[in-house]
Amino acid sequence: MISVEGLTVEFGGFTLFDALSFVIHKKDRIALVGRNGAGKSTLLRILAGQQAPSGGVVAIPGETTVGYLPQQMELPGERTVGDEAARAFEPLLRMESEINRLNEALAERTDYDSGDYHQLIDRMTSLSEQFRMMGGLNYRAELERTLQGLGFTQEDFERPTSAFSGGWRMRIELAKLLLRRPDVLLLDEPTNHLDIESIQWLETFIATRANAVVLVSHDRAFINHTTRRTLEIERGKIYDYRVPYADYVNLRRERREQQLRAYENQQKKIAETEEFIERFRYQASKAVQVQSRIKQLAKIERIEMDEIDTTRLRLKFPPSPHSGAWPVVAEGLAKRYGAHQVFAGLNLTLRRGDKVALVGKNGEGKSTLVKCITGETDYEGRLTLGYQVKIGYFAQNQAELLDESKTVFETVDHAARGEIRTKIRELLGAFLFGGEAADKRVSVLSGGERSRLAMIRLLLEPANLLILDEPTNHLDMRSKDVLKSALKDFDGTLIVVSHDREFLDGLVDKVYEFGHGQVKEHPGGIYDFLERKRLESLQALEYRPATPRQPETPPTLTPPPGQSYEAQKRQNRLVRRLEKAIAAAEQEITQLEQALAALETRLSTPAGAADATLYGEYETLKQALSEAMDRWTEQTLEREQIQ
Repeated sequence: MISVEGLTVEFGGFTLFDALSFVIHKKDRIALVGRNGAGKSTLLRILAGQQAPSGGVVAIPGETTVGYLPQQMELPGERTVGDEAARAFEPLLRMESEINRLNEALAERTDYDSGDYHQLIDRMTSLSEQFRMMGGLNYRAELERTLQGLGFTQEDFERPTSAFSGGWRMRIELAKLLLRRPDVLLLDEPTNHLDIESIQWLETFIATRANAVVLVSHDRAFINHTTRRTLEIERGKIYDYRVPYADYVNLRRERREQQLRAYENQQKKIAETEEFIERFRYQASKAVQVQSRIKQLAKIERIEMDEIDTTRLRLKFPPSPHSGAWPVVAEGLAKRYGAHQVFAGLNLTLRRGDKVALVGKNGEGKSTLVKCITGETDYEGRLTLGYQVKIGYFAQNQAELLDESKTVFETVDHAARGEIRTKIRELLGAFLFGGEAADKRVSVLSGGERSRLAMIRLLLEPANLLILDEPTNHLDMRSKDVLKSALKDFDGTLIVVSHDREFLDGLVDKVYEFGHGQVKEHPGGIYDFLERKRLESLQALEYRPATPRQPETPPTLTPPPGQSYEAQKRQNRLVRRLEKAIAAAEQEITQLEQALAALETRLSTPAGAADATLYGEYETLKQALSEAMDRWTEQTLEREQIQ
């Protein structure tokens, strides 16, 4: 679908891309990976046609549509959420408006026998048929499903987009992009603005409904679930691994080991040659051999090692000051803004050393609870902090408190204590401030860079209660590994608000779920929580009235503690029926697509185009195909919940 040949990007004497070549095929699911600054976002902009390369060719067939979601963008705020999302269907909206205008014109006319009147009817009939064939009868339902999948409620549809934060407005832009169904979908960090439920919905959408996808993400779980091919950008070159990300990690490790062996062998050979040249440079009897070795040395194509992996660096917290046994105790805690109840009846007790995650849809009160604990907002009920609790708090506004007159290095050096001071340069490199970036003034840093610097400074200051609100949004995978390793060794109490499942996995031992004004406690890690949620959804399905579509053969489920053998058998039967229904739906979809293709061939002929009955038959088949695909999607979603 898209062919890239010899792509080169140069600026300021620096080569970002050196003759990259690759092809994006139909239905490809590609993860674009590489360290920060390698050029991932630049490559997406070039593929989207928003930036021109220095050289090379990006060939995109004329009929291929490309949709691009950047990390940040300016969004208008004058329309409602529903109206803004509906702009994805602008051709249908224009057609609908024209149909309404023609209807009004026909209602006003009385010259029923005139040629103009009949031309108006013909125009109206043709436009209505075209509208139905393009899915005009179903687009509003699809719009609502997509917005709800991304976390919006029915009430939100009528609210102006200006009432939402930048993150929520980016969700609207993502909804528009998904609704347009481009042939190639380019996504740059799409999960930064999503909660866990919305990320899981997007994973299912990409797996079941998207065409070709190229995405950049630092969320390991997301790319593992959505991609099957990995393109790595390293030192201006591109390496194509036709495997999912998890397999790519192992293959890349093998490639680095081979590269290291080849590099060491070459360095040994170079050293031996240089030693020979220096030893016999001034001996006339060896002049020919020396000149030969000099020429050999000049011809050697030097092996360059990939970027050094800094994840081996271990960031060690300073010992946390001793606190009481119960750092945070909340009883009957409630918070409201005017008439809006954020949460009520919240009971929470944290023991010293607990590591907990706060999860749930955005706007359900996670950050509000954090503000209650840090004293940034008032509340109802009782909230007690333990003896000698010292809070270390990271939120987006922490970046605004940095001293702009200092450099990055000076900011960290001022906060560092003990042994870590000898490794400040390594630490900065692990958090993407390597080389000259360490000497930048804070005043010239971007918002993301400031957030990372604030995170480093926070982690170096003594605290016994760490509260981190979405700490991974501006970190790449290597930086997240460094941070996660440090937090696992942290001997104090940790509260983390995050949607990054891979980051939370193995880090937290308890999950608090926020939703519908309530907060539920779930012992165990993040995947224990997600599995429990899937099983709860499954049990709810068992009590639904039976429907004609039901399913077939999955892996056997292990029942949660207390679940009976009979309940397990019911679950397995439900899954088997689902699999059968999915297979039947797939067969029906194939048959309908073949019938539509045959009908389109007939309609492309002059005789077929003049046959009005074919349009009705085409519309009936199109509607049946849409319904079959909806059934298949719903059944696949149910199966995904179980598995």
